[in-house]
Parts: sequence; C-alpha cells; structure tokens
Amino acid sequence: MKIFDCTLFCDEDMILEIRLNILNKYVDKFVISESKYTHSGAKKKLNFDIKKFSDFKKKIIYIPIDNEPDGLIYKKKNNDFFEEPINRRVNSVKRIAYQRNKLMEGLSEANDDDFIFYNDNDEIPNFANFDFEANKNKIVMFKQKLFYYKFNLFCDLVDWYGTKGCLKKNLISFEWLRQIKPKKYPFFRFDTFFSKIKYTNVKIIDDGGWHFTRILNPEDIHSKELNAEHHDEYRLSKKDVPRIADMVKRKIINYDFQAKSNEYKFSKEFKLKTLSLDQMPSFLQQNVGKYSEWFDLDK
Repeated sequence: MKIFDCTLFCDEDMILEIRLNILNKYVDKFVISESKYTHSGAKKKLNFDIKKFSDFKKKIIYIPIDNEPDGLIYKKKNNDFFEEPINRRVNSVKRIAYQRNKLMEGLSEANDDDFIFYNDNDEIPNFANFDFEANKNKIVMFKQKLFYYKFNLFCDLVDWYGTKGCLKKNLISFEWLRQIKPKKYPFFRFDTFFSKIKYTNVKIIDDGGWHFTRILNPEDIHSKELNAEHHDEYRLSKKDVPRIADMVKRKIINYDFQAKSNEYKFSKEFKLKTLSLDQMPSFLQQNVGKYSEWFDLDK
C-alpha cells in the first residue's frame, strides 16, 4: 500500500515546507496542483518552484492548471464580461472544485489499494498513530485543531475536519471526498443509499492533526481573503490591513463558525488561546528558532 498526499498550492512556501517535512516519513507521493487563477478569478503566476523543495523532488507530482473551469457565470456589458455579486461565490466554488479534481491526474502511479488523502495545504494530518491497514475499508476524516496567525494560537470554537482519505478504488473525485459529512451514519438510514455526502463507513480520527490558517503577515492575510472562496463576504466586512494587524496583536478573530450558511459571519470577536509547544508537531518543536516569528512566545 502506497500513501498519496494530495493538496492545492497558491504561494504558501513555508507551509508547504513544513507539510513535506512532517509527512515525509509516511507519504510515498505528494500530489500538488496549482492554478493560474485565484479562487476569485484573478490571474496569477505559477509560484511553485521545485528547487525550493529539492529534498522531496522524487516524491512530488506537480500539476499546473492553465485554464478556468467551464460553466462560470458572467454578465456581458459593452463587450466586457464581469461577475455579478450574486455569482461570485458560485464561481469561486467551481474554481476550487476544478483545481481539486485536477489532482486526479496525479494518481496514474497509484494502485486501487493505495490510500489517497486530500487536504488543503495548511491542513496537516497526524499520521503518528494512524493504522493505514486497519482503516483501509473506511472513509477516514481527521479531526484537527485550528490555529490562526501563529502556529500555537488555538481557536477552540470548532473541530476542524480537514484531511479526508480513502482507497483509490473508492475515490469518486476529490471534490466528492471533500464534501462528505464528518459523521458516521447508522446503516439503517435510508437516505445514505442515495446520498454522496452521507456514509455509514466513516471513521473519525481523533487527535488528527493541525489546521494552520492565516499564518501570514497582515498584508498577506488581506490579500488572501480578497482572493479566497468567501471573498465576496470578506469585502462586505470592510476589513483593511491596519484592522487585521490590530486583530493579530490582540489575538482575536471575528469569524463566527456557528453562523448558518446564509448568515453574515464576520460579526463577533473571539479570543484565541496560546498552546504550549509540546502540542505542536515534533518538526515544529525542533525548529522553533527557524520559525520563531510565527510562534506566540509571550510569557
């Protein structure tokens, strides 16, 4: 059984470096896709540079994407095409799904019984105590701790289910895998026979790793948000770089994870908690000096 770790890339060199080092002893192949378009549709250059990750060159399968997906919704006015606000989120979701599903092109070396995992670049699974063989007939989902701004600034508002995996022979698409609900449904639930997001063979992996989001300076956080899936909602929040810098300084976020999908989410402030370094991946514990800027080390 080989292990394939599949993820998306934009420009997060540091996070990818950490990811590769943490997972290297478990993973046979790293499949990475990168698009020339952001999730908001802005054109960008391809940033992945294999020279920066030469230690992992033999394991990396890189998939550049030159085009946007079919089916994007635009309006035409005076020979110009533009996105109406109502369609921005729909188009973003289509771009993300397209980039995820392009990862399938990187599985040509995978056999039916190889384990395939999908996660965003900043979602890093904890494979230390995971039994690949014992879970080969399951759809596995890793319950991960969520961190903002610094590697040890913890958000306890939500359990994050980032990394998901299954055998290649059971993989329909990466977008399908991403959208499966993190819950094991009883076998007598009639709706599971027809659903593509509800399954009876789901296995939740506790202590499943780390989601390191927005480990960036305020300027880069602002830029990332403007081009992320929810960029339309972020623009309504009227955040700017000084406001983000203030939030980082005060160790707070204002994203309401409990809000319903149709409700405005940038509404409440929540305080982050500083965790001790022994709760970090061993690679980060051993390299605090190298990444000291990205730890909250205040006494």
